[in-house]
Amino acid sequence: MRDKKVLFITQAAMIAALYVVLTMIAQALGLASYAIQIRFSEALTILPYFTSAAIPGLTVGCVIGNLLTGCLPLDIAFGSLATLLGAIGTYWLRKYKLAAPIPPIVANTVIVPFVLAYVYRFEGSVPYFMLTVGIGEIISCGVLGMILLVVLDKYRNVIFRPYEVQKATRGH
Repeated sequence: MRDKKVLFITQAAMIAALYVVLTMIAQALGLASYAIQIRFSEALTILPYFTSAAIPGLTVGCVIGNLLTGCLPLDIAFGSLATLLGAIGTYWLRKYKLAAPIPPIVANTVIVPFVLAYVYRFEGSVPYFMLTVGIGEIISCGVLGMILLVVLDKYRNVIFRPYEVQKATRGH
């Protein structure tokens, strides 16, 4: 039981760290802000397909990534909420591989435009931001995320082995 909790926390922490690093890279390249946001870290939103540890990992990673990139408090709150909702949705739909990127695409396309319009007061309308954010999410989650899913699915029994398998391979 203790080993299972340690594995869960370790996986969540690794996912959070990856999310932060990928967010910082996208920010440095000028891709993580404004209307069309292409965040490499958003590709990780397919990870709840493999493990429930991705739900807190993605959420914490989003909070930290947004803090480090200088987002405003309401953006941190609502952006992280969108990530949390997307991660939960992906976990719920984990039986359907092709559906994995849909919840984060929808969550961000619905929530983030209001942040852009009312928190940052960018020029443009909410429907326009829904279009542009949706495009960014389709690229980040739909294209990059599905590429990641296909690659990781080949190694799922090595990377995301169930606790029982890991215990058995260690000779316990």
